[in-house]
Amino acid sequence: MKYNRPLRRMLELINLESDLDEYENIHDTIEKELVFKGTNLWILVFAILVASVGLNMNSTAVIIGAMLISPLMGPINGIGYSIATYDLSLFRQALKNFTFAVIAGLLASTAYFAISPISTAHSELLARTSPTIYDVLIAFFGGMAGIVAITSRKKGNVIPGVAIATALMPPLCTAGYGLATGHFTFFFGALYLFTINTVFIALSAFLISQILKLPIRGTIADAQKKRINQMISVVLTLVLIPSIYFGYLMVQKEKFTERAGMYVENISVVEGNYLLKHEINPKTRTIQLIYGGTSLTEVQKEDILERANDFSLGDVNVQVEQGFSYADLALRNSEVETLKAEINRLNLLLRERNAELTGISAIREKGSDLLAEMAVIYPQVSEVSYARTLNYVKERENPDTLALVIVKTKGKDLTGKGKEQVEKWLSTRLKSANVKVLFSK
Repeated sequence: MKYNRPLRRMLELINLESDLDEYENIHDTIEKELVFKGTNLWILVFAILVASVGLNMNSTAVIIGAMLISPLMGPINGIGYSIATYDLSLFRQALKNFTFAVIAGLLASTAYFAISPISTAHSELLARTSPTIYDVLIAFFGGMAGIVAITSRKKGNVIPGVAIATALMPPLCTAGYGLATGHFTFFFGALYLFTINTVFIALSAFLISQILKLPIRGTIADAQKKRINQMISVVLTLVLIPSIYFGYLMVQKEKFTERAGMYVENISVVEGNYLLKHEINPKTRTIQLIYGGTSLTEVQKEDILERANDFSLGDVNVQVEQGFSYADLALRNSEVETLKAEINRLNLLLRERNAELTGISAIREKGSDLLAEMAVIYPQVSEVSYARTLNYVKERENPDTLALVIVKTKGKDLTGKGKEQVEKWLSTRLKSANVKVLFSK
């Protein structure tokens, strides 16, 4: 019985039924939110206009406001809930109102963008045209949070957050922009994102309703139940497959961009030439490089192209261009001399930086090796600090290089003879007679 107590407490913590509202209250809440008339209708109209203006002006704050006031979640939850409870009458009502809202949103946003003097596709519009599998996850988990809040007695402030996360209104208005401007790639991309959000929010409502065992409100035959389940599976598959493909493409683009950035950094300085400008295009797998300085030779250009193979860029198209060359300018020109001096300075700094990083890396590795080896020979050694420093002597003009080692022991301390052995071992190991060893407890 003792072993069952933690399990019982955990089950109590994750139990959704403990805060479950009355079944009739849940039903009434869902039924009220799916009707577009009176207040809900005007809220829908205003949300459409606010979202359209926000997208047109590229204002994130305004778009978030439109998401908050949008009542589109109501009929979508109603669709999922009605399927789970086999309430065909409520399903037809939810589907009817949802269709009305979609058509109204498309018509209103299309009309707005048709008369708006600003037709530029800003970042907020573009962000709603390329859905991926990650949008599926957002819609699904966001929908889960929303339906759990609806079925709970406490309700809370989850619904506004879900509305922002799942973003139903912006993609619908983006589809209207695509219709108004003739950008049908925008239209289909945004409409697909809206479809993803709709389907997986409804799926969340369906699953939670079944998990909570909400009472069945209709009577249907087993064969009809089977057809409904088959239809759900088909719809989910049709919506899900393209998002997986687009998600894969997005991941590949991100990988290409990362590797291309490392490649560009590696070839930023090439024997008297430095990179003036570069452009990475993951969509076309193209890297454009523009150099300035001394003229690039054909050998140098080939070397730049060959280095791309070291970064697993595959079938990348590298375009190397000469921005300006010293050879095209007067050799005595002060500006040329200044640029040459700057290139030399940058090259020197780069070499110094590389030497510094190499030295730091070597010291770090040597210190780690010393600790590993000493711990085997002297088990009481717990810490080792290692550094290279300069030792200044009064009678000498130039300082000596000194290897400084701090040995810290744990438990039994080293004897005088043991310390002497450690010092001799370190001198041999570091191949230097100039070693200073400090012992601490």
